[in-house]
Amino acid sequence: MKTNFHTHTARCGHASGSDEEYVQSAIRGGYQILGFADHSPWQFASSYRSHMRMDPGEQFQDYLSSIRALRQKYRDQIDIRIGLECEYFPPYMDWLRHVIQTEKIDYIILGNHFEYSEERRFYFGREVVDEQTLDRYVNSALEGMATGLYAYLAHPDLFMRGYPSFDRHCEKASVRLCRAAKQMGFPLEYNLCGALDDRRTGEEHYPHHLFWQIAAAEGCDVIIGVDAHSPGALEDDSLRQAGIRLLEGYGARLVESIPYLNANG
Repeated sequence: MKTNFHTHTARCGHASGSDEEYVQSAIRGGYQILGFADHSPWQFASSYRSHMRMDPGEQFQDYLSSIRALRQKYRDQIDIRIGLECEYFPPYMDWLRHVIQTEKIDYIILGNHFEYSEERRFYFGREVVDEQTLDRYVNSALEGMATGLYAYLAHPDLFMRGYPSFDRHCEKASVRLCRAAKQMGFPLEYNLCGALDDRRTGEEHYPHHLFWQIAAAEGCDVIIGVDAHSPGALEDDSLRQAGIRLLEGYGARLVESIPYLNANG
């Protein structure tokens, strides 16, 4: 079964295309399940406003109503799911749990972008540069994974976006993360948006092959995530097939499905 649970919308401010164009591209791309997981809104206690996510009011309600309408319209052609890509922000987890229950969100994925809260602006995709910051990244990911709320960890090797090279500290941190994921039965996402950036730049950041060697050796479940920021990403299968070849070459266990949080799943 061909599935993708990591799809953004223009509401995040760094994606393009209409919601319906993503659905139509997924159908043309041969997907049986399309999950939308745009960057979660957060009801911040401060006056901070994010530049990378929808607001928790009108935009969020438009997101929900739009995807619900498309799920009904295309119900005979594709299974559409409503999700969110969320960080682990300890001060706001009660709010997130309330949103999941009230809005009947099908699933959430863990996008470990910021430590503690985006308000602190410690971005793991840029600030992880040494052993101490690597540990902070892994600690945040493991705490989020332990909540039992998230379906999988998106781009687990995001730290390689800012780290200079995959050294012994990266190896140690990756083993700790992957070993815990295996023990929890928590899938890790091989991210095709990162692979696209690597193709464009000619540099390897994430997905990083050394991380995925470790993930396979530790016996982790791996899910492919398109992390689509434009509809066309759901029609170009070249990065997906290259990723599958790489992962299967390492002996990784690929999975295509996730558990849903609510009864409507």
